[in-house]
Amino acid sequence: MLKLKPLSLFIGVGVTLILLITLVTLTIAFTPLREYIPGYTDTKIRRSLINLAVKGDSLEYELELKTKYIENINNVIQGTVKTDSFVPKRDPGRNYKSLINSNKASKEDSLLRTEVEQKERYSLSINNGKSANNGISSFFFFTPLKGSVTNSFKALDGHYGIDVAAKDNEAIKAALDGTVIMASWTIETGYCMQIQHSNNLVSIYKHCSVLMKKTGNFVKAGEVIAIVGNSGEQTTGPHLHFELWYNGNAIDPQDYMVF
Repeated sequence: MLKLKPLSLFIGVGVTLILLITLVTLTIAFTPLREYIPGYTDTKIRRSLINLAVKGDSLEYELELKTKYIENINNVIQGTVKTDSFVPKRDPGRNYKSLINSNKASKEDSLLRTEVEQKERYSLSINNGKSANNGISSFFFFTPLKGSVTNSFKALDGHYGIDVAAKDNEAIKAALDGTVIMASWTIETGYCMQIQHSNNLVSIYKHCSVLMKKTGNFVKAGEVIAIVGNSGEQTTGPHLHFELWYNGNAIDPQDYMVF
C-alpha cells in the first residue's frame, strides 16, 4: 500500500506545477495558440503595420518633392524666382586683373598648343561665314530669350556672341537638347552655363543671376536653365550674353534664330 508523506506530496505537487507551467509557456511561445490570447498581437499584423508605415513615409517624401517642384515651376512662370544670395568676396588689396594677365603660358604649354593647332584639333578659330555651318542648318533652335539685341556678333572685335537685354527674373531656356558641361561662376561673366549639343555644337549663356541646372544634367530644348541677371564684371545691366560654337568655330546666333 502506497503511503504519502507530507514532504513527498509537497515535492510531487511542486514538480507537477513546474512541468505544467513550463509546458503551457512553451505551447504559447512556439505554437499559433498565442494568437488567441487577448492582447497578443499577430506577427503578420505587426509586419503589415511596419510595411504600411514605411510606405507612408515614402509617399510623404515624394509628395513633398512634387510640391516643391510645382512651386518652383510656378515661381519661374510668374517671374518670382529668388536670386541666389551668394556674393563672392573679393580682397580689395589684390589686383585680380593683373593676376589673370600674369598667368603666362609655360614653354611646354606653348609647344603643346602649337602642335595641337597644327593638327587642327580643338581649335577655337573664328568663322565669319556660313559655308562650314551646313551641318546645323537643319536644326530647329529654340530662342533662349526674347528681348532687344543690344550688341551683335562681332568676332573680329572679340565679341563671339550677342547680348540680349531683358527684365530681371526673365527665364532663360535651352536652345537645343543637350548636356550641361559647365555651370559655375567667374569674375568676368558671373554665373554662366555651357551646354553640349549633338553634331559638335555648344551653346553658352553668361551673366545669369541664378542657374537652374547643374553640370551633368540633361536638358530639353525650351527647358528653363537659368534666370536673367547682371552678374560679373563685364556687364552694365540685366541681359544675356549668348554664344554658339560649332566645331570649335564661333557662329552668329542671329543667323539661326530670331530674338
